[in-house]
Amino acid sequence: MKKSRFSDSQIIEALKRVEGGLSVPELCRELGISSATFYKWRAKFGGMDTSMMARMKELEAQNARLKKMYAEERLKADILKEAMGKKVTRPSRRREMAKEVVARRGIPIRLACDIFQVSETCYRYEAKRNSENQEIADWLMRLTDNHRNWGFGLCYLYLRNVKGFAWNHKRIYRIYRELELNLRIKPRKRLVREKPEALAVPTAINQVWSMDFMHDQLEDGRCLRLFNVIDDFNREALGIEIDFSLPAERVIRALEQIIEWRGKPVAIRCDNGPENISGLVQRWAEQRQIRMDYIQPGKPAQNAYVERFNRTVRYEWLSQYYWSDLDEVQLFATQWMYNYNHDRPNMALGGITPKQRLAMAA
Repeated sequence: MKKSRFSDSQIIEALKRVEGGLSVPELCRELGISSATFYKWRAKFGGMDTSMMARMKELEAQNARLKKMYAEERLKADILKEAMGKKVTRPSRRREMAKEVVARRGIPIRLACDIFQVSETCYRYEAKRNSENQEIADWLMRLTDNHRNWGFGLCYLYLRNVKGFAWNHKRIYRIYRELELNLRIKPRKRLVREKPEALAVPTAINQVWSMDFMHDQLEDGRCLRLFNVIDDFNREALGIEIDFSLPAERVIRALEQIIEWRGKPVAIRCDNGPENISGLVQRWAEQRQIRMDYIQPGKPAQNAYVERFNRTVRYEWLSQYYWSDLDEVQLFATQWMYNYNHDRPNMALGGITPKQRLAMAA
């Protein structure tokens, strides 16, 4: 409302001067107003003093505020009634609805933010596409494409510990979720068992090795065997021998090849398979002064390090393809073993690779 250039006391004084005998045209000429303005003053403020006039204006202003508040509350109720069928839990969704209401109804931004309980800062926020976000997305797509069984944990540890990027895990996970790369975790019913005795953790390399066998098939149906050897200290894969048959002589030959470049272990942990308990392997170990630690029959958890390694072999590459011949399997196993030791973060080592653990120990 336009503010008058005359104060309340000046208007009351002008009305009293006319009541005292001054003519209306003369007063209008003196004050520079029209006769219509004077008669409007008299219709509105006639018979009042200054305090009554101020009080009346205060009541008018208060009445205007109440009308505005009532109109806003009615508008809020109408908009909320219209939006009750929609899910408005996330701030981003509430911001979208606020923008829709502002565009469709033309209401003020302040009112729309009040209705949907979002701040004006959130309403006006515009997401800035960072070039680093695109780089993170490219890395995640590349990793999950090459390693289909890698979840967020391995991807994050690879980028952080192997590649040396300083990106925050929350930022990487947000982009990981936006790309919908989450792996479905199938819940398993776990039986209640007594807590087994924890495996002894070696404190240096070549203290304890673990070895075990695996089975698979070629695409023509022929069975093949894998002989895996790891160092329990840093979970490093020392060798993967593959053939149709792996008797005790092949086991000894594979171990001798590893000892040539790695050094001799103090002990080797293995199960009670026929190749491991044969007299040939036991005589070789006695000559080499290597202790053979056999686990109890039917308790593979006592050889948990290599059993966990076998699971990784099975799910990351062995069961992913149809193999045509032994040379193809052996070549892929050799390449994968290098990546496992140098590039793949290991959760048991705190998210670093076996080679990084070996370098830290050195």
